[in-house]
Amino acid sequence: MKKTAEILLSVLLALILSVMAVSCNGTDKNNQTPEKINIATLSGTTGFGMAKLISDSKNSQSQLNYSIEVQTDPSLIQAALISGGLDIATLPTNAAANLYAKTNGGIKILATNTLGVLYVVVNEANSDIKSLSDLDGKTVFCPAQNPTFIFKGLCDKAGVNVKVDNTYAQPADLRTAIIAGQADIAILPEPMVTIAISANKSLTAALDITAEWDKVFPEGSLVQGCVVARTEFIEQYPEAVEKFLTEYRASVNYVNQNTGDAARLIAETGIFDNENIAKTAIPKCNIKYVDGDEMAAALDLFFSTLYDIDPKAVGGSVPSADIYYRLND
Repeated sequence: MKKTAEILLSVLLALILSVMAVSCNGTDKNNQTPEKINIATLSGTTGFGMAKLISDSKNSQSQLNYSIEVQTDPSLIQAALISGGLDIATLPTNAAANLYAKTNGGIKILATNTLGVLYVVVNEANSDIKSLSDLDGKTVFCPAQNPTFIFKGLCDKAGVNVKVDNTYAQPADLRTAIIAGQADIAILPEPMVTIAISANKSLTAALDITAEWDKVFPEGSLVQGCVVARTEFIEQYPEAVEKFLTEYRASVNYVNQNTGDAARLIAETGIFDNENIAKTAIPKCNIKYVDGDEMAAALDLFFSTLYDIDPKAVGGSVPSADIYYRLND
């Protein structure tokens, strides 16, 4: 009897030690918490929704330990995601699709953060432009990549013949050009629109590209910004990803509901350096957190549309459903 008790005790101790070893070695992935989560957000509209989270993190008011940097170049963010230097980042949606293809599924889209933010800005000589059809036969200056894909696709669908000029490939350069009178009609994102109109009172925002898009494509299918994570990080730290998304959603909602305070935080955190411009621009930036099935449905439509415009826009093929992260997958 005594010997049986000793055997049972030995077995129990072995089980306890085994569980402790699993915990210490970190092989019980579902309960792991990373020491630090490395995040990068883009400056400008795509990063606006991160402002409150950055502020909370700096003030030790977050559930997790974040290291969050603000970047101006999406290519640097993509390189850091590929190398493992970043865990989570905000990106233009077409950049996320390209990165998914390039890494063979090495990243997933966690949620959207920005819908359509593009506008047609015109000078005084073109103030008669009131509809998309009024652009027929005209030259329109447009930033390269996503804005060009979106605008060309919209005009093709609407049957409007325009010449797209990519002389000013970066939005900031195009903003400067139209302020200086070197461009007459331009496609610009917020907050560049607000900056341009503030600097040159003869400029006006003639058309909202999102509103025009919704006339010819499924409503709500223009999705320009998102937040992504490395697939390996998601698999290793699923609980941390869900906690991050809870805090990120709250941050996006805060920005939309507290424009003045959010503009201050956007300036303080370096996402955008002009508080007054940010305050004016936020209501026109279509900042919106969407995840799960609703996110997947909207992006499926958008990626399919971009593929039809130019397959290179989404990395050569429409991403599979595996690109979308869903809570509790």
